Amino acid sequence: MEAFKSQNNLAQREKPDVGPVSVTIPASPFMQKLGYGTGVNVYLMKRSPRGLSRSPWAVKKINSKCNSSQQSIYQQRLNDEAKILKNLQHPNIVGYRAFTEANDGSMCLAMEYGGEKSLCDLIEERSAKRLGPFPAATIFKVALSMARGLKYLHNDKKLLHGDIKSSNVVIKGDFEAIKICDVGVSLPLDENMTVSDPDMHYIGTEPWKPKEALQDDGIITDKADIFPFGLTLWEMMTLSVPHLSFGDEPDDEDESFDEGSFDEEAYYNALGTRPALNMDELDSSYQHMIDLFSVCTSEDPKKRPSAACIVEVLEASLAQG
Repeated sequence: MEAFKSQNNLAQREKPDVGPVSVTIPASPFMQKLGYGTGVNVYLMKRSPRGLSRSPWAVKKINSKCNSSQQSIYQQRLNDEAKILKNLQHPNIVGYRAFTEANDGSMCLAMEYGGEKSLCDLIEERSAKRLGPFPAATIFKVALSMARGLKYLHNDKKLLHGDIKSSNVVIKGDFEAIKICDVGVSLPLDENMTVSDPDMHYIGTEPWKPKEALQDDGIITDKADIFPFGLTLWEMMTLSVPHLSFGDEPDDEDESFDEGSFDEEAYYNALGTRPALNMDELDSSYQHMIDLFSVCTSEDPKKRPSAACIVEVLEASLAQG
């Protein structure tokens, strides 16, 4: 798309020092479980001391079922996430609240919570109800909010998020607020918007990985966030997980997974490529989002727009009505 032109606004990355603060985190059984991720669980912590109403927090804790070596890895990621998150402040990035030790001795990261669900949850709910693609206007809103958050991470904080996908986007209410979360595997970007530190490795999540992250000698830049950003828009248009196809949808209520329907070779061959869209389900109102998805999922990272460029184009479109 010609409208997408490169744009850079570079700033120095700050390095905060995060230590435990005096906050009492209840034991896990006394908090409502909100969800989970790799090696962690997320809980709702309600705070109403002395009868005063306070905003609740989302608390991330290491899953106690992990073995000791796994816990060490996930604890380091949580430490890294706390350090990074404390230094971030943007309306489209989940806010830091505290990093402290729980009663059981584990370290916990407390974040803002406003009654959110993950975008992944909403996609699954919409799929279960067979409602079809999200409205084009809703996808546009998510795209602009995510792009603003990524522009802030890339340009202002010199950080690659490193794991963009629908489950790492939280939604408040009827898309009143849209925020990127889970910065635990973020990577520092140099002045060329490249991950140049040889000790830093892109982790990501397999179905959303760009081609360069699947290659041993791939150069990781800020554009490694743009590919999964495009796939997140695809998720909203298809209500599916990228590259995971289990054959035709069954007609009855029993939609249990049939391992035999999964083509493993086709899946691995498809990773890092642009998945197809069912154009019969998308009318002309989706064209702008289809174009954005297409340019963002180019296998060549140099052909993908920057987050700043996406924001510029979408804001111009918004201004034009």
